[in-house]
Amino acid sequence: MILLVDHNLGGHAEILLGTIASQGWLELLPIRFVTFKEINLSINSSDRVVWQVAQSSQMILLTANRSMKDEDSLEQVLREESYATSLPVITISNPDRLLEDRVYRNLWVDRILEILIDIKNFIGAGRLFVP
Repeated sequence: MILLVDHNLGGHAEILLGTIASQGWLELLPIRFVTFKEINLSINSSDRVVWQVAQSSQMILLTANRSMKDEDSLEQVLREESYATSLPVITISNPDRLLEDRVYRNLWVDRILEILIDIKNFIGAGRLFVP
């Protein structure tokens, strides 16, 4: 499974991937984090564009701060463009705590692994706040 890492979560993703790898999950479950830069996506892209790119490329968007305020906000996009076949968006509820608190980080990793292992049950779910 490929996760598109929002432009402001690069360091978070490295720590998360390291935690996942240290637990041996990468040997069992193909997980890859992809950055905006790797897919030539501008960090100034609207939420709509980011979501559309993620969906068309079969990537799960990993974010922490996509907006809820305008016509191109992630919430509006999900209302307008999300279908029963859409991959979910995973939102880190507390990104600062993720960096600072190993217990919280492990809870996050456990939850993300549950989602990825059982992704069929989360298709069409819209937005998931983790943990």
